[in-house]
Amino acid sequence: VWDTEANNGVLVYLLLADHAIEIVADRGLNRHVDAAQWKALIDPMRAAFRQGRFEAGLAEAVQTIDGLLRTHHPLAPGETNPNELPDKPLRR
Repeated sequence: VWDTEANNGVLVYLLLADHAIEIVADRGLNRHVDAAQWKALIDPMRAAFRQGRFEAGLAEAVQTIDGLLRTHHPLAPGETNPNELPDKPLRR
């Protein structure tokens, strides 16, 4: 999360056994997004999870994060997104 050029990496941390959701955003994005906006992202995800709609809840949260990144760290004309971090879920 901390190794991007613009310091705008985001980790969605889910610990389903403890019913815990945490969003960890690097300082480049976090300075633009207040606690209420993060809560507004997590609340619908939590509601979807309670209904057993895990994939839909997570997909909606990722789309919201994508919108925040596009708003606060837009690409310059002609610039491509290098996708500096892996997208695959980590399972341990």
